Amino acid sequence: MLDGATGRWRTTRRQQDQPVRMARAQRLIDTAKRSLPEGTFVVGLGLLVSGVTAYGFQILSFRALSKGDYTALNGLWVIAFVLAPGFFLPLEQEVGRAVADRRARAVGGGPVVRRAAIAGALLCGALVAIALATEGVSDAVGAKGLSGWFFHDRGVLVPCLAIALATYATQMITRGTLSGNGRFKPYGMILGAEGVIRIAPVVVLYAAGVKELLWYGLCFAVPPLLASVVAVRGEHGLLTPGPQAEWSELSVNLSWLFAGSVLSQALSYSPVVGILVLANGKSQRDIAADFIVGFFIARIPILLFQAVQAALLPRLAALAGSNRIADFRAGLNKLVVIVVSIGLLGVAGGGILGSTAGKILFGNKFKLHNGDLALLAAGCGLFVLALTLAQALIALLGHSRATYAWIVGNVVFVAVTAVASHDLFLRVELGFLAGAAASALVMGWLLKARMTAGIRADSLAHLVEQIEHEPLEI
Repeated sequence: MLDGATGRWRTTRRQQDQPVRMARAQRLIDTAKRSLPEGTFVVGLGLLVSGVTAYGFQILSFRALSKGDYTALNGLWVIAFVLAPGFFLPLEQEVGRAVADRRARAVGGGPVVRRAAIAGALLCGALVAIALATEGVSDAVGAKGLSGWFFHDRGVLVPCLAIALATYATQMITRGTLSGNGRFKPYGMILGAEGVIRIAPVVVLYAAGVKELLWYGLCFAVPPLLASVVAVRGEHGLLTPGPQAEWSELSVNLSWLFAGSVLSQALSYSPVVGILVLANGKSQRDIAADFIVGFFIARIPILLFQAVQAALLPRLAALAGSNRIADFRAGLNKLVVIVVSIGLLGVAGGGILGSTAGKILFGNKFKLHNGDLALLAAGCGLFVLALTLAQALIALLGHSRATYAWIVGNVVFVAVTAVASHDLFLRVELGFLAGAAASALVMGWLLKARMTAGIRADSLAHLVEQIEHEPLEI
């Protein structure tokens, strides 16, 4: 195996099982050549439902709550979606990889899932303990804590964050178990069910005129667990007995996956984090709600990208696995052109119709200029480009290199935001734009170097497992 950190070839247990893994990978290549991979449409439908209901949640909560409460609610949204995918998505990926590897060798994957559940529980417990301790210590010394920085003193959202971390940890272990067992119908159901279970009570709250922030926080935090229960209902054979799983079975590039996942999520939501931290006083915190709404409007083209990547990335896996480097490059170039086109469409839409669309969706109390929306859309487009290149780089076992690119992007965001215009919105928008561009440039440079070095066939199994059925968490 090519070590992601050193770039040197080393012998691993996985190479001992190479004949079985390559035979499985060849079957996946043949499938990819004939049609879209199994589960693509089901997972794509789940992503679509999840995306639409997420916007429904944002629209109704913005209309129902005061701007200050809405800003605080999105502090919960952002922190949860940085921490949960950042720390638990790598566990999902490694569970899926390890269970699929055992399944290919006719070995039960139950012990792997149980080992991952222990790891997830410990990690979740540590995150919750840190969050609660930070809040408690800050209250004791009279300093800003978690609720002060991100929830604008709405301490009621702190327990909602603890619940969200626990429910997302459970869901992602479940998702890894389903994908590793090839159960893509219930996998797609989790994605869609979470959105439906979240939006249904919010509709009731909005219709009843309820404005209590806690209820909206619970509507965000609880659904991941309920969706997992719905998805696995009636499923059998997910935890088949097998030999004891060692920790090393879940540790293939795990540290780099953790780092890259957290850093990519942090950059993805960096504009909102910046606004939450920099907004001072009631007036700025109120207008921050308009900025957050604009940010979610600017991310609409990402829904289009999710459908594209679900269809094209598995085909790239087949090309790379068969060492057809020229075709791999051509396919990647095609994907990049599509991503750039969607990004330009988003910039044009934000610059021309963004404010009008915002008022239609979120009501007349929404106020944000088209220029702000265009800049946010440009940043989102560049981020998706960086994410696309990162998937290709990771597929070629460049985990550490992708992480370095995300580090550069986050550092650039902080630096530009610190020295840019004194205008609250513009400084964050320019920081996001610069940070996403920096990550995309570094990612492209590192990917080019990786491809120039050649694509080794023995990275195929990891390549297929990494991107075949994993929706991008954006």
